[in-house]
Parts: sequence; C-alpha cells; structure tokens
Amino acid sequence: MRLRDCAAIARLSCLALAFVLFSGCKTIGVEQSSAPSYVRAAENYRHFKDAGALSAYLRYSSDAGPLLSAHRGGPTPGYPENCLATMDRVLQTAPALLEVDVRMTADSTLILIHDDELARTTTGSGLVEKHSLAEIRALLLRDERGIITPFRVPTLAEALDWAEARAVLTLDVKPGLAPELLINAIRKHEAGGRVVIIVYSIPDLMAFTGTAPDLMYSVPAESERDLLAALDSGVDAERIVVWTGVGEIRPEVIRLAHARGIRTMMGTFGEIDERAAAAGATIYEALLQSGVDVIATDRVADVAGAINTFTGFETP
Repeated sequence: MRLRDCAAIARLSCLALAFVLFSGCKTIGVEQSSAPSYVRAAENYRHFKDAGALSAYLRYSSDAGPLLSAHRGGPTPGYPENCLATMDRVLQTAPALLEVDVRMTADSTLILIHDDELARTTTGSGLVEKHSLAEIRALLLRDERGIITPFRVPTLAEALDWAEARAVLTLDVKPGLAPELLINAIRKHEAGGRVVIIVYSIPDLMAFTGTAPDLMYSVPAESERDLLAALDSGVDAERIVVWTGVGEIRPEVIRLAHARGIRTMMGTFGEIDERAAAAGATIYEALLQSGVDVIATDRVADVAGAINTFTGFETP
C-alpha cells in the first residue's frame, strides 16, 4: 500500500471516530444548558463533602477572599430566576453562591419559585400552593422582561442534585414550609455540603437548629444586639453567616462578626445595583473595602469584576 493511501485511510478513521463520539452525545433537557458550558465553567465549581467542610470554607479570616451571591439564581434576559440553566450560566462567569427560593406545591413537592403566585414568572396563574407538581411542570418560565423561555420550574431535589460538586445553594424558605420537610430533603440528597438555609428570626433559627444543628444558616443581624441574640440562642458560630440587610453597610456588625470568625453578607439588589449600572462597578469595590465579605447582587458580572480587581486578579 502506498504512503498516500495510508494517510487517506488514517484521515477517514479519524473522521469516523469523531462521528461516533459526537453522535453519542445526549441532548440536554430544558432545565440545563449545553454540555460545553460545564467544561468552561468547571474552574468556577465548588465542592464540599459535607456541612463541616462548607463551614470551614465560609468562616471569616483576614486572608479569606470576598464572595458573590447571585440573587434568585442570577437571572438575565432569556434566563429566568430560579432556573438551573440560569445558574449554570452564572458559573460560566464566576464562582458564586446561588440564592434560590423554595415553596411547596399542593401535593407537597418542594420547588424553586419566588412568588406565592404563578403569573409573574410562569405562563400560569393562581397560587403555587393550589397547584400540583404536574400542573406546574406544564408551565414555562418567563424571564425578567416577561418573555416566555423554554425552561420549566425545577424541583428542589433536581437543584440539589445539580449543585453536587458544582455550587452552594442558599435556600430562601418561604412561609408555611415546615423545617422538617426541607431538612429531610437535604438529608435524602446528602446535600449538607452544598446548602445554606436562610432564616429571618431567632425562632426560625431555633426551629431549624433544633433538628439540624450541623447545617449552615444565614442569620439576619442589623445591629450588634441582633447578632448577640442569635449567638445567645445556642447556635454554633461556625455554622452561620450574617445577613446585614440590603443597601446599608453596618460596620459595627461587621466588626463583631469578624471578631467571632463569622462572615457577613450584604444585599445590593435594588438601589445599589441600579446606581452601579448607571455609574460603574467601583461602588462594589467600596463595599469590599468596608469589610463586606459576600455581596448578594443582581449584577453578577459587575460584582465578579469588582472582586477580581479588589483581590488583584484579572477580570475574566
């Protein structure tokens, strides 16, 4: 056989192999984006084997870098809030905590949706709690402009599985959902290393920690007194981050939290994000300079850039 014939056969063999490889790829469902995005985002994934490992990661230290949290999962035009494809897209931009909202359907399934009504974020209408999972699954999600997308409402179970070896979800538990239901779901999926439970009061905190003291919690504190009350409730300081509220720096809370080894989180969604959109992302750098450890935002890319500037890394 001549040399050029051998080369031709080799080229054909390579083409055949490529065809087999690509034809074997599966189509990804509507709650996920395409496989190549996972490859691009892999460097932004975070994995913690259990709640103890997550606690160590979230503890404050003077050399711990700042973090960002994507409010409602980081929606952008075409990508709705509380949607797995949206969160996958966020992780292509930067590592991030992903804040999502948890409600229960009429047939007791936990799903990701913010409002108690369906109309704003889906093609449906009426109360979430009056609809079964099957009925809600038949709907499509709308983006922030109200435009219908191909994505559907995910269950909490799907989100917990999706987050494995990928990201940490901060779970905003809506009223009426018994703590035991959420904790059981977390235990079933062995997801203690990828969730932070948001509570809004000391009684809520105690209701959760009475059953699951090992999990991580986001606890509100707008004053030193609030933080001391939370710590006096018996919660382990190593198992909390402190939510200082939206739009206002609280230096006294930051100082006390840091003295106890606790990180603080501040929300910029709303007025601060709007100001940053108009005047530039340097406003986020000022927040980081003030000692804020985690910025919860609707403007993921801008905050990611500010964090990179603050820490001395190049913006991706």
